[in-house]
Amino acid sequence: MNPKYYSLPKEKQEAILNAGFHVFSQNTYKKSPMSEIANAAGISKALLFHYFHNKKELYLFLWDTCCRITVEEMTRSGAYEQKDLFGSMDYGMQAKLRLMRQYPDIGVFAVRAFYEKDPEVSADIQKSMGQYLNTHAAKKLQNLDPEDFIPGIDLQMMYREMYWASEGCLWEYIQRGSMNVDEMEKDFRKLLEFWKTIYLRKNRDGI
Repeated sequence: MNPKYYSLPKEKQEAILNAGFHVFSQNTYKKSPMSEIANAAGISKALLFHYFHNKKELYLFLWDTCCRITVEEMTRSGAYEQKDLFGSMDYGMQAKLRLMRQYPDIGVFAVRAFYEKDPEVSADIQKSMGQYLNTHAAKKLQNLDPEDFIPGIDLQMMYREMYWASEGCLWEYIQRGSMNVDEMEKDFRKLLEFWKTIYLRKNRDGI
């Protein structure tokens, strides 16, 4: 909790979030100056340091905020309540796309943070991400009925494979320099339909 930051008006909070997501999404942690973030947020560098003692504190705050608001949006969407895995993934995708429309650089920031190698922040990010994946993967997996899928399938490995593919798809968009949300939605829907043909028993059995 950062009382100084949360005492700001909502629009100022949003400006700092978007500025941080944008600057850190464009470069590595080390090469992202606080002065650039302050300029993008429309505040002085000194004031930014008033809210956050150093760059590490701001970076991890942005990461934690990214995770928190993603979980909140997915919870509101009902993604975690779906019994159907692909329905849950669809709801989750819609939740994340809504966030990307509100915070245009949040998706790139999340991926860059996940792959960040700077020892000042990388261990904290990986620990946090591991907890996030284990918690929310478990929620989805416990709702699955093995009878819905092809016989003998390792559901945990199937879920991880789909997660990795989704991350790889997002990384490809980053490398292209294009984060068109509508195009991403179309591509992800194609992936969902493809996974259904591979993993669902009814598609294999012709039911």
